Amino acid sequence: MIIAVDGPAASGKGTIAKALGRHYGLPVLDTGLLYRAVGLAVLKASGDPDHEADALAACDFDDAMLDDPALRSEAVGSLASRVSIHQSVRQALVKRQRDFATQPGGAILDGRDIATVIAPDADAKIFVTASVHVRAQRRYQDALDHGGHPDMDSLIADIQARDTRDMSRDHAPLRVADGADLLDTSNLTIDAAVQQAIALVDAQLERRRQA
Repeated sequence: MIIAVDGPAASGKGTIAKALGRHYGLPVLDTGLLYRAVGLAVLKASGDPDHEADALAACDFDDAMLDDPALRSEAVGSLASRVSIHQSVRQALVKRQRDFATQPGGAILDGRDIATVIAPDADAKIFVTASVHVRAQRRYQDALDHGGHPDMDSLIADIQARDTRDMSRDHAPLRVADGADLLDTSNLTIDAAVQQAIALVDAQLERRRQA
């Protein structure tokens, strides 16, 4: 069984994907970490994330980098959005994602093009979203919790810029896949969002069984 969870930054898709993994007993891959690793590798190599050759060269990162706490920073998140617009980078990371998705027993993947590119035949597809203000507030609180000094206006501007890049890129733009259910978490608690996600997945799986 493959479950695809897509959505923009700070929509809650990662939290929901992990909860679905616990509920269904499936491994979970945050595919955004792959792009964050590329972005961080470009930074460490003093490269330019907007230069395709630099970004592609960074795709050959060591898997150990996926455990680097720096991947969770806002700065690296922005770098990930910038390197992800390059088609060659996306192609270089496709195999890692598809190998994870097709492992025996199934898997859950969260990202921005899971149901549209990586696993279009997924058994269940959810697109998680939330308003820009709510997503910025989540980033703001997360930064405070980690001892940061965030600026709300900057967070809003960054999220809007990332949304624009993700939705307007030529290759694998962020969009709701055919057959995906939309889950808006703007006014939901984490528990409520997870329960809705489980209900949506169960309904999709039941429809597939009856088809």
